[in-house]
Amino acid sequence: MTDGRNQERTLVLLRHAKAEQSQDDLDAERPLSARGHADAAAAGAWLARHALLPDVVLCSTARRTRQTWHGVALGMTGSPDEAGPAGSSPVVRYEPTAYEAQAEQLLELVRAVTPDAGTVLLVAHNPGISLLSALLDPERADPDGMRTTDLVVHRPTTDWAALAPGGAPLTARHTARG
Repeated sequence: MTDGRNQERTLVLLRHAKAEQSQDDLDAERPLSARGHADAAAAGAWLARHALLPDVVLCSTARRTRQTWHGVALGMTGSPDEAGPAGSSPVVRYEPTAYEAQAEQLLELVRAVTPDAGTVLLVAHNPGISLLSALLDPERADPDGMRTTDLVVHRPTTDWAALAPGGAPLTARHTARG
């Protein structure tokens, strides 16, 4: 099914920013590095410049993904010099199942998004986030997967609940660096 509203659906996949390598912390508790914080803000600025402000954010509960989302949110508002648009606040859902999720599990999270959401941002981890991009558009996905702070934009051709493999062409990608 394709109608005018479907043309407005956008799914942005974001692999978390660079995290500290620590043998002392549990993996889920690793914080972002200084570079990761800067890259997350750069990702938000890129989203704002391209009018990709999310209505809904699905974010893993791991510390580095939460910190990535926080940096992205700050970067989206921009400073007056950046002239970045500051849209309304998105609905943010912290999803424990997004940590260590496989592509199908991430797809289920997206399918559960409210039907009226225009732009959804999913902040998660590899390999699941890269595999989801490849599942949605096997022809255009990067065969090497997503690097830290990679943004991949997909345009679903159905409503969220019906999103299926091959059902969201990849239309843009960007590696944010701050």
